[in-house]
Formats: sequence, C-alpha cells, structure tokens
Amino acid sequence: MPFPLRRALAAAAIWPLLVGVLGACGYGSQREDAEGGTPTAGGRRIDGLDQVRIGYFANLTHATALVGLHGDGLIQRELGGTAVKPYVFNAGPSEIEALNAGSIDIGWIGPSPSVNGYVKSHGKNLRIISGSASGGVKLVVNPDRITSLDDLRGKKIATPQLGNTQDVALLDWIAERGWKVDAQSGRGDVSVVRSDNKVTPDAYAAGSIDGAWVPEPTASKLVAEGGKVLLDESSLWPDGKFVITHVIVRQSFLERHPAVVEAVLRGSVKTNQWIRDNPRRARADANKALAALTGKPLPAEVIDPAWKSIQVTDDPLAATLDTQARHAVRAGLLARPDLDGIYDLRLLNKVRKAAGRPPLSAAGLGTQ
Repeated sequence: MPFPLRRALAAAAIWPLLVGVLGACGYGSQREDAEGGTPTAGGRRIDGLDQVRIGYFANLTHATALVGLHGDGLIQRELGGTAVKPYVFNAGPSEIEALNAGSIDIGWIGPSPSVNGYVKSHGKNLRIISGSASGGVKLVVNPDRITSLDDLRGKKIATPQLGNTQDVALLDWIAERGWKVDAQSGRGDVSVVRSDNKVTPDAYAAGSIDGAWVPEPTASKLVAEGGKVLLDESSLWPDGKFVITHVIVRQSFLERHPAVVEAVLRGSVKTNQWIRDNPRRARADANKALAALTGKPLPAEVIDPAWKSIQVTDDPLAATLDTQARHAVRAGLLARPDLDGIYDLRLLNKVRKAAGRPPLSAAGLGTQ
C-alpha cells in the first residue's frame, strides 16, 4: 500500500478515537483506580485510618509518586498500617474535581489546575504542601511540516487537556508572540487540540496533529515516532527551573489528619533523595510502575531521554507558580487570582528539619 494512502487511512482511523477523548476531557474526565499499596504487616494505622486516597498521573513528571507509591515504596512504608489507595488521572482538572468532591485526599498534580482549584474554592479547599518535580515538558513537532517556531501558525498543536499546565504554557507562548487563540475552543492562529496523552502519539503518527506541547514520557514517544524537539520549556525559565509537579492536599483532610499528611511527606522526601542517589534503579522502578498502569514498559529510546529531562525536588518553586498563574490570566483562562495562603509548607519543613535540611520558601504565598 502506498505510504500516503496508509497515512490517510491511519488518520481516518484515529479521528473517531481522538474526538471521543476530546469529548471526555474537562472536569468530567473519568479516573482509573490503580492497584493499592500493601500496609506494613503489623504496622500501626496512623490516626486510625484504614487508607489514604492519593491521586497522580502515569507520567514521568510524577516520578516521585511512581517510585514512592508502587511496590514496597517508601511512602507506603511511612504510612505503616494505613494503606495507600491510588487513583490515576489523565490530567489535572479531573484530579482537582476529585479533590473538591472529597474523592481523594492528597495528589501529585501540576500548577495550573491547582491555581484554578484554589481560586474556585475561594482558598478553602486545597493547599500545596510540597514540590515534586521540575522540567520534563517539550514542544515536539513534525519536522516535515514545522522547521521553526514561526511555522506553528496555522498548525494543529496538541495539549493534554483544557486548562492543564501544558495547555496554559502553550496558550501563553502563543499570546506572547502576538497571535490569537480562543482559549476555550482552541481555534485561532494556532489550532490547540486537547488530546489525552495516551492518544497523542497515535494522532501524531496518523498526521492528525502537527505537534504537541506535552510532558514526559509523551514527548519522547513523539520523538520516537520521528518528531523533533523544537522547544524545551525549561529554556523559557530562569535557571531552567519551573514547577511541573507538586503535592496538594484537601484542606479538611490536612486539618483532621496532619500525622497522615506528614507521613506521606516523609515518604516523598525520602523517595526524592533515593531517586537522586539511585537514578538507574529509580528509572527502572518508574518504568515498572508505568508498565503496571499502562500495560507495557517504555522502550529505552523513550525512557532514557525522558528521565534525563526531569529533576525531582522537594522545593515547590513557589515563585514560578505565581508566574504560571499570570500566564493563565494572559491566556484568558483565569481572572487575576489571589494566591495568598495557597502553600502550607509547615509539615514539609518539619520533615526536612528532622532530616537536617534547610527550610523551603513559599515565596510569600504561605499560610501561617
């Protein structure tokens, strides 16, 4: 079969799937339950809780959760007899919905949905309690169609979900260039296509999109399909650092069960240190977790470059969150927010002090 015909047939096949995913995006997205943790034999249940419900994504930018929650992970060890009940989400807005509904207690998530959730609840429903990761986001394009940043005009570029962190970053980048896009519909000088990360590589291979602004490992999957990294988002930030993932908690859960939250944070801090000390083993553990969640591990040509572009960190990089909030405002997704009190780093800094580490800053946005 000639290549153009194969490509056309592939495009015809992928569009119904893509449309279905787009219809499922937003605050109504479905979550998937993952296999739960195994409580420590004979371990004490913290605060008498049987389980703590924790959300995260099957993305390498959630490496702390992938490594710390799966198998005999350090987070479950710190929780003793209280079991981790994990929930896997496709993007941030649906995880915020679950948090607001009381369906999960703690979550690994990106900054833009956190800001949106904080503002919508008038500062009464969530707190950011730790950092988790920086970096790991790239604009990958079809080099046959796009050879420079100017070529994005008139092209179809995917992001994971309306209002998620990468969606906001792309919309802000477009606005900075003086181009116009309707934030809600994605129509304009660039067509912003909201596409589930699981579908985006197939959509790219079928020619339905020209590129994508996505987190790892989706970015490296696109490169493996022949895509080219046109822009690494870290190049847009001072010192190359920006928050891509942090840890949030339902405020009522924090107030009622601070010992559980502290145990999760101890596990997170220990996991981050273990990842830094054992990068190869950590990469293998993260890939094993992804295989359990998605059905297959990532090949070396995908996970190796993806892993190198992500830095785990306890630091919430709070100043960059404020900048990202301004990006959402400029993109037309958010009115200027009051983020006073969005951070509560007291338990994180307590854990770090016990480990002999200095406190981390909330950049003036912390609760007292």
